Amino acid sequence: MARITVEDCLAQIGDDNRFALIHLAVERIRQRRQGEPCLIEGKNKEVVMTLREIAAGEVTFGNIHELPKLRRAGKNAQPEEETPEQTE
Repeated sequence: MARITVEDCLAQIGDDNRFALIHLAVERIRQRRQGEPCLIEGKNKEVVMTLREIAAGEVTFGNIHELPKLRRAGKNAQPEEETPEQTE
């Protein structure tokens, strides 16, 4: 797997402000610590995985606060499997 760089993340968010990148990463790490799943595959530490999510475009300033809501909405929208009692 290729190395992730701060420049990759800055290019993705379209801002040369490292301070803003840190705020985005910290918010995502807080979400992960509250149980949100990782959006990409990997086995790195949480900071590296968060930067990978940002560089991949999965986490942006536009969707950072919507990610937990989307997961909860998707979890509620999954149909339940029918049990044998329900089909008869």
